Amino acid sequence: MRWLILYARSRQVPTSAAAVALVALAVWALDGPGSVNLAIAALVLTANVAAASVGLGGQDAALDRTAAIRWMPRRAAHVLLIGAVAGAALLTVQAAGAKLAPAALVVRDSAGLVGLAALGAVLCGAQFAWTLPIGWLAFSLLVLVPPGIAGEVGGWMIISPATTASTATAWALLATGTVLYATAGPRR
Repeated sequence: MRWLILYARSRQVPTSAAAVALVALAVWALDGPGSVNLAIAALVLTANVAAASVGLGGQDAALDRTAAIRWMPRRAAHVLLIGAVAGAALLTVQAAGAKLAPAALVVRDSAGLVGLAALGAVLCGAQFAWTLPIGWLAFSLLVLVPPGIAGEVGGWMIISPATTASTATAWALLATGTVLYATAGPRR
């Protein structure tokens, strides 16, 4: 077997891809007439990233740490691929007719959410990498955020991508999470 197939199987990529496809199919099937809904788009992206984040750790952390391959580029590529697939799934559903969010919001949110998932893998372990994206989504949807910069940073997922603070927050989360995960790997 080739290393890419082994890597994908050890990181549960087929299962994660099936979960992302099912979320996209459910959104497409349940989409009704209406206007753009940023909260639903954020929920779908969070579900996609959470489903794929289980693969941020292997079956045996000690084996991963002693492998004779360079993990840093593979880990960074894995994080970026999760973000790309999560965003592409929602953009595909939107191309099929659902109106959820503008493409700029999908790109920004998938980038920020995958950064949060990578940060969650570093801080909590791969099995709990989903907690940070889900937690920030819950905060964004349930807590009344104050106006101004603090509100744009706290509610970056559901605020228009035209705001500088929300976009900078998402890209900072992506950069921080990717760099930390690529260098340190998931917590044991």
